[in-house]
Amino acid sequence: MLGSLQALFDNANLAPHGICLLWRPELVWLHVASDALIAIAYFSIPFVLALFVTKRSDVEFGWVFWAFAIFILACGTTHIFGIWTLFYPDYALEGVVKAITAIASLATAIGLLPLLPKALAIPSPSQLQHANDALQLQIREREAAVVALQGEQEERVRTEDKLRQLQKTEAIGLLTAGIAHDFNNLLTVITGGLERAKRFAGESPELRRALELAQTGTGRAALLTKRLLAFGRLQPLAPKVINAQEPLELTVDTLQRTLGERARLVANLVPEPWSVMVDPHELQSAIVNLCLNSRDAMPDGGNIVVSTRNVTKGDRLIANTNLPPGDYFEIAVSDNGQGMAADVVARAFDPFFTTKPVGQGSGLGLSQVHGFARQSSGTATIESALGIGTTVRVFLPRAEVPALQESESVQSSAAVVPLAQPI
Repeated sequence: MLGSLQALFDNANLAPHGICLLWRPELVWLHVASDALIAIAYFSIPFVLALFVTKRSDVEFGWVFWAFAIFILACGTTHIFGIWTLFYPDYALEGVVKAITAIASLATAIGLLPLLPKALAIPSPSQLQHANDALQLQIREREAAVVALQGEQEERVRTEDKLRQLQKTEAIGLLTAGIAHDFNNLLTVITGGLERAKRFAGESPELRRALELAQTGTGRAALLTKRLLAFGRLQPLAPKVINAQEPLELTVDTLQRTLGERARLVANLVPEPWSVMVDPHELQSAIVNLCLNSRDAMPDGGNIVVSTRNVTKGDRLIANTNLPPGDYFEIAVSDNGQGMAADVVARAFDPFFTTKPVGQGSGLGLSQVHGFARQSSGTATIESALGIGTTVRVFLPRAEVPALQESESVQSSAAVVPLAQPI
C-alpha cells in the first residue's frame, strides 16, 4: 500500500506542464493569470457564504451553503494547482485535490435533489408581496367590521335607552291617566255638590264667596286632570282632517300680542302643508304651551320661531324616533334661550318635572304636548343645548284628504283657544 502511494507521488520521470507550452512566456502567463483570478474568485465566494450563514442562523437549508462553500473552495484549489503544475510536475497531488473536489461536488448534487420540491415550495418575493397585500386587505376589512360593530353596538344602546324611556313614559302615562280618571269622577261629585250648595246658600256673602273659591279650585283641578289625561293619552279628542297651519296662524297671531315685548315671535310656515287629523283646539293649546315655555326660557328676551315642514319617508329626524316610516307634518317651536342639559332633556316629558321655581309651573306643559302628539298617532321630540336654545318638534302623520276639504273643515271648526298660564 505504501509502495503504491510512493509510486503515485513519484514525479521523477514527469515533466512540468510548462514544457507542453514550450515555455512560451505569453502562454505561461496567460494560464497563470487566468487560474489566479479564478482561484481568488473561488476563495472569496466561500467566505461570503460562510458569513451569510453565520449571520442568518434562521435561514432554511443552511447546510447547503456550507456544502457549496466546500465545493467552491476545492474548485479554487484546483486552479492553484493548475499554476503549480506549470512549473512543478506534482500531478498526483493535483489529482488528489481534483478527487476531493469531485467528491464534494457529487455530494452537493446528491443532497440538492431531495431539496428541489422544498425549494420550489418556498414563496417568491412576488408571492410574498401578494400574500402581504391580501393580509393587509383582510386587516382593513376586519378593522372596518370592528368599527361597524362598534357603531351597531352604540346604536343598539341608544335604541335600548329610547325603548326604556318609552316604556317608562308609557307606564307613567297609564298610572297618571288612571289616577286622573278616578280623580275626575270625584271632581264631578264635588262640583255637583258645590252647585247645589250654592243654590241653597241664600244671601250669605261669606258663604257664597267660600263656595265660589271652592268652585275656582275645582276648575283648576279639572284643568290639571285634563292635562294628566292628555299625558296619559286618554283625554277626549275631536280629531278632524284639517290644514294644521290655519289654527297655527290664528294662534301665532294671538301670541304675538300677548307674549310681551321681550319675546319676538316669528312664523316660518311651509307654503303647501300636508293635511293632518288632529283636534284643532288641542293643537292650539299645545302650541301655546310650547311658546310660553320658550318665553320663560328667555328671561332677557329673544326670538321664538314657529316653523312647519312636510317630512318625507326616511328623514333623519323620523328615523331617530319610534314612529313607523311614513309621511309626517312637523311643527317646531324653537328659542334661543338658556337651553337644557342632557339629563334635563331626558326627563322633560315626565309629568310634574319642571326646572322652574316653586309656584311658577306645574311641570305638565311638555308632558301634555307629548301626550297629545302620541294620542294623535305622532310624537314629540326635544333638542336642546345649554346656552344655545331649545327646539321642540311635534310630528303628526299625514292624512290623505284633498286640500279643499281640509280648508272647509278648518274654517268651520278652528278657533283660538284662551291662552293658558305659563306651565
